[in-house]
Amino acid sequence: METTADTARARGEAWLARADVRPTKQRVALAALLVGDGRDRHVTAEWLHDAARRTGDKVSLATVYNTLRAFSDAGLVQEITVDGTGSYFDTRLDDHPHFYWEDNARLTDAGPGALEILNLPDAPDGMEIAKVDVVIRLRPKA
Repeated sequence: METTADTARARGEAWLARADVRPTKQRVALAALLVGDGRDRHVTAEWLHDAARRTGDKVSLATVYNTLRAFSDAGLVQEITVDGTGSYFDTRLDDHPHFYWEDNARLTDAGPGALEILNLPDAPDGMEIAKVDVVIRLRPKA
């Protein structure tokens, strides 16, 4: 009988295979945590490291950072930088805005409401705009 952990591992392996990422033991363990339940998520390296430790996977924080960078380079996650001090890694790859909750340093997808970017500045000579990230910062009302 297949367990939830087996399903998560299989999803993680398939996710890595789609991007031709070598499925090392640590990469598969981290991939299972990221996509094993089929839900999109926003994680920090620290969150993923803690989650791996809770499941009994022995992985260093440096390895988690390196693995997330490899996943990002392979197009499996997108990196969202908030206020220059930290990065979140999003498993949802389509263009979409985010809410950053200042009171608990959480990043979530903004709802499907209308966000229209009407005018962008011209890119400098020899450059093109690759992507526009929108992070809407939230805080409790005073």
